Amino acid sequence: MAPASAMSSPHKPRRKTKKTAHFDASVKPEAEALVRSPTFPLEAILWPARSSLSQWEILPLVLMAAGLFRWAAGLWGYSGLGKPPMFGDYEAQRHWMEITTQLPISQWYFHDLQWWGLDYPPLTAYHSWLLGRIGSLIDPSWFALYTSRGTDDATLKIFMRATVIVSEYLIYIPAVVVFTRRYSQLFGVAQWPASLALVAILMQPGTILIDHVHFQYNTVMLGFVVASMSSMLAGRYMWACIFFVAALGFKQMALYYAPAVFAFLLGSSILPRINVSRFFGIAAVTVVSFAILVLPLILGALYDASRGIISQPDLKGIRAPLPIFAFLSPYLDTTAIYYPVVEQIVQMIHRVFPFARGLFEDKVANFWCAANVVIKLRAYPTEILQRVSLLATLAAISPACAILLFRPRRELLPYAFAATAWGFFLFSYQVHEKSVLLPLLPMTLLLAGKQGLGKEIRSWVGFANILGAWTMFPLLQRVDLRVPYAVLTLLWAYLLGLPPTSMSVYFHKGQNTAIQWATLLVHGLFYLGMAVWHVAEQTITPPAGKPDLWVVANVGVGFAGFALCYLWCQWKLIQESGIISKASKNKIKTR
Repeated sequence: MAPASAMSSPHKPRRKTKKTAHFDASVKPEAEALVRSPTFPLEAILWPARSSLSQWEILPLVLMAAGLFRWAAGLWGYSGLGKPPMFGDYEAQRHWMEITTQLPISQWYFHDLQWWGLDYPPLTAYHSWLLGRIGSLIDPSWFALYTSRGTDDATLKIFMRATVIVSEYLIYIPAVVVFTRRYSQLFGVAQWPASLALVAILMQPGTILIDHVHFQYNTVMLGFVVASMSSMLAGRYMWACIFFVAALGFKQMALYYAPAVFAFLLGSSILPRINVSRFFGIAAVTVVSFAILVLPLILGALYDASRGIISQPDLKGIRAPLPIFAFLSPYLDTTAIYYPVVEQIVQMIHRVFPFARGLFEDKVANFWCAANVVIKLRAYPTEILQRVSLLATLAAISPACAILLFRPRRELLPYAFAATAWGFFLFSYQVHEKSVLLPLLPMTLLLAGKQGLGKEIRSWVGFANILGAWTMFPLLQRVDLRVPYAVLTLLWAYLLGLPPTSMSVYFHKGQNTAIQWATLLVHGLFYLGMAVWHVAEQTITPPAGKPDLWVVANVGVGFAGFALCYLWCQWKLIQESGIISKASKNKIKTR
């Protein structure tokens, strides 16, 4: 007979609590601190959803809200609306749909280069072809060769706006959602702040203003970059290569990230021990991905050549000389079967990398445009400027790449990507004002990481994004987009509790008071300068001898602010890498 203690034990087994659904069951997030009230407006707006047990209850609402804001922003005008003779970026994108659907593939990079000639890599051309095919099913006149130039058909505008949103929802937004989950789980961030970070990232004002108002497809390229970063977080290095080649294949500006990608993948292949199979696997996948990318162009060139189609005939009806690599011409047989392929690849490279345009075309908030105010750089030979730009860029990106090479840690990726992209933006050749979206993306992704919604990171991420939108204002105002600029920028600042709506982001526990006041002073001066600039630009006419006075002032202030963002990313990368703490420990041991 069993003892009484065994029959009626006073001890009861602990009841199992219901676990909250998280992004990755393999990593347990830290317990979320008890917060009795929201700390900034975005949190307050989403506060009722805080008790949700599943991410799938919140995610559809987030995606619907993000889509609503994008579509509402698209109700405004676009780049080039009613602005002959070239009609802006909207016409460029429409025209690429026209030439890719109406011309043989071998002529895509050769056709009428004076009218928005195709100057992006092949994946952009394939994307334009697909959208043009779909649009032609609705109304073929939208993409009729020559006769459709500069069209402002209202239904076409709806179609074009929809293509941006659909492209973004197929590539960029899924990549951001997955990255946010993986990066937040890497630091044990709970579901609630991770959801807030996702909303903040998707509401980033710069991407909405440029892609959905001004009009472009930058988020396709950025989405592939985020997917590559996300694959690195998951240790899927082959997929990281495929996604990054796709980013390069869509827009050549993805090269801003290439040194960081190379450093991380190489570092992951040799540390802590050499992994030969991983190294050669990465190399092989990269080569094969590039080959697949250009294969349609190669096959198309060969097929068109077999039909007697000459890509770029001269006045006598024969093949024109190569635009670059002229030294190869004596060694090439223009009648050989391989020549159309060589001609196609050389022309694509010539169009994608426009070195002949000079150091810069328009005024951008980088070092060269700021320096040009004091030193007229156009007076110097192009070759010297190219070399100096290359050396300055290498010097700017080397520290971040070296850290990532010797410490290929996943948590460092956004800092390293941001630092290298800032280095390219500030010092490289032929920078466009819209290129600021590239360093802003990895900085904004920091909101999903450790203390990402804390006041220090939020203040710097917010400062960079608001300053970035401000430097793009001269571009936006030329096409009468002042209102969406003001609404989207101030809304994002309000949601994240940033100036000019709130100054509370600069005071928080756990950081030196002097540093907090210094950050407030520096950022405050820039915010004040931006506000004063807007007032002056609207009320004071520049002197007759200096018609670009306010644009030049925008460039100078923007460059100074972006240089601070670059230095902050470098410093945070050094801090997070542990180099300083390790050096301090070694110093103590030697004593």
